[in-house]
Amino acid sequence: MIQHAIVRDPGPDAATGLTTQSGAPLCFEQLQHQHTAYCDALATLGVELIRLDPAPGFPDAYFVEDTAVVTPEIAVIARSGALERRGEEQSVARVLSRYRNLTEIHAPGTLDGGDVMIVGRQVFIGLSRRTNPQGAAQLARVLAHYDYQCTRVTVDDGLHLKSSVTCIGDRQLLLIAPWAARPEFEDYDKILVDPLEAHACNTLWINHHLIIPQGYPQTRALLKATGKSLVELPTRQIRQMDGGLTCLSIRF
Repeated sequence: MIQHAIVRDPGPDAATGLTTQSGAPLCFEQLQHQHTAYCDALATLGVELIRLDPAPGFPDAYFVEDTAVVTPEIAVIARSGALERRGEEQSVARVLSRYRNLTEIHAPGTLDGGDVMIVGRQVFIGLSRRTNPQGAAQLARVLAHYDYQCTRVTVDDGLHLKSSVTCIGDRQLLLIAPWAARPEFEDYDKILVDPLEAHACNTLWINHHLIIPQGYPQTRALLKATGKSLVELPTRQIRQMDGGLTCLSIRF
């Protein structure tokens, strides 16, 4: 069971954050409402929230997941591949030091937590614009001491690995259809998401519930058919900044 989640409130400069999306500009008020709904959902599912204040000068800092990888044994402080985001991890490290021993990714390695998907003792590490082979290798060496097996996955589309695939419990993966034939995932049960609903891949399996983004009816129907308990949340403003449900917390 997940007991804690670190979250950070969005700052008033959130609209200046990094994004590849076009269209309407970010609405900060709506972003605040969506972030609050997310935090409320975690609390309802029995998670104790550890809330961090906004970080001035770091408009993407509320995407707190990217700053660390946490297992029951260790917390690995990340080193983002985005220069603009380096420094966000410092306040997160101070909090995590109360709960875990810490280690960190060193130059020239880069790593974003959004590129790391843990499924039992198997860890998938995405090689993306934000995570390089050196960072992946450093994480794999750390986790090998605790009997985790790490597999690298090339991320061709999307910002992070978990933009395209997430674990939804019981060795089940939710992933975009083009990834279905990837050999890294051949031993898992897979639910395929239509590319037109690709953003729906980023879900959060937590304490026997699956949090999903609103607005993706085909994916919702597929997931409802599994019998899982679903919690739907609005994510339009979060998506506008290339974010998703996993990005908004560090869970342990």
